[in-house]
Amino acid sequence: MTDPFRLDGKVAVITGASRGIGAATARMMARAGARVVVSSRKLEACEAVVKEIADAGGEAFAHACNVARKEDLRSLADAAVGRWGGVDVLVCNAAVNPHFGPLQDIPDDAYEKIMGANLRSMVWLGNMVLPGMAARGGGSAVLVASVGGLRGSAKLGAYGISKAAVMQLARALAVEWGPRGIRVNSVAPAVIKTDFARALWDDPALEAEKTKAYPLRRFGNVEEVAAAILFLASPAGGFVTGHNLVIDGGITISGAN
Repeated sequence: MTDPFRLDGKVAVITGASRGIGAATARMMARAGARVVVSSRKLEACEAVVKEIADAGGEAFAHACNVARKEDLRSLADAAVGRWGGVDVLVCNAAVNPHFGPLQDIPDDAYEKIMGANLRSMVWLGNMVLPGMAARGGGSAVLVASVGGLRGSAKLGAYGISKAAVMQLARALAVEWGPRGIRVNSVAPAVIKTDFARALWDDPALEAEKTKAYPLRRFGNVEEVAAAILFLASPAGGFVTGHNLVIDGGITISGAN
C-alpha cells in the first residue's frame, strides 16, 4: 500500500455530519479521496460542509436525514446508490441525549428516543447498506460509541446503555459480515470539544478543573476522532474488525471520575 489511509474512488456515507465529529470526518475522508454523502437533519447545515469540501477540491453532496425515521434512512441509502452507484464506507455518528439525570426519572419517550436514534438507527441503516457493500466486494463501517458505554453514570445512564450496545452491535455485525469482506468497528471518544460538550470546555476554569483527571490534561478535538475513524475505515485498518477503539486521553484507565 503506497498510502494506506487513502480512500480514492470510495463512497462514504456519514450521519450526523453537519458539525462536530461527523463534519470533521467528512472533511478528512474527502481529503483522503472519498466521495462523501454528508447527512444530518438540517439540509442547510449539511450543504455548508459540502461547500467546505468542494472549496478544498473534494467531492460531496448533502442529504437531509433524521436517523430516527426509517424512511429517511432508506432515502439516504438510496440517494448514495443513485448518485454514485453504491457505498463503500459507512460512518454512523448521529446521536441524541434528551435526558440528563438518573434512570429512575427518565420519561418513557426520552428513553425510546435515545435508543431509537443512537442504536436502532444503526441497525436499520446497516441492514440497508451492508448487503450492497458486500455485493461491491466489501467495505467498512464505523459506529460512533462513547466512553459512556464503558463506565457507569448517575446522570447519563440511558445514553451510556445505548453506547454500550453500539459497541456490541459492531462486534455482532463484524462476525455477521466479515465473511463477505466487510469490517465493522466502533470508536469510543471521551469529552471532545464539540457543541455537544460545550458546557464543559467553554469556561477555561471549568475545563482546567475537569481535565485534571485526564492523563493528557486536556479534552480531545474532533480531528483526532476523525483520524481514528479514517484509520478504521481505510486499508490502514484492513485487519481490524469487531474492535472498539477508545479515544479518551487516558481517562478510562486513570481511575478518576
